[in-house]
Amino acid sequence: MRANDAINGLVLIILSVALIALTTTFPEFSGQNYGPSLFPRVLSALLIVCGGLLVWRGMAARRAGAPLVAMAAWTRQPWRVVSFFLMLLLLLLYIIFSETVGFIPMAFVTLGVLFLWFGVRPLTALITTVVATMMIYWFFASLLRVPLPRGWLDSIL
Repeated sequence: MRANDAINGLVLIILSVALIALTTTFPEFSGQNYGPSLFPRVLSALLIVCGGLLVWRGMAARRAGAPLVAMAAWTRQPWRVVSFFLMLLLLLLYIIFSETVGFIPMAFVTLGVLFLWFGVRPLTALITTVVATMMIYWFFASLLRVPLPRGWLDSIL
């Protein structure tokens, strides 16, 4: 699906304004003219300008006859549509259950289901899922020190 740039620009402007509104709750540092809200506000202002340019470009394309939304060819193939929604479903399940279940089991299930759905042989899918889950966990939890949810494995890790 390809949306007209006017739609994308409008979404970008709305999200940028929302970000600016959120920065009003950031704490101020005494004795400084700027605080932690400066960078997000500057970035949001630049994104508003970019969004405005997208809206302008989209309106020009619309006047030239471009549609607001054009469906891509893959949307006419049912298995690709199911694949798309399967990925969204797995992402939603990760968001909902990762704190309770933990990163490692959720990543394992997510990767395993996707590998099998996309036709990877079961043994290859199992090996790749185990290695990828462990490598991703090591990279984020150990190397970058990102606190990933432990869930059921809290007593082990």
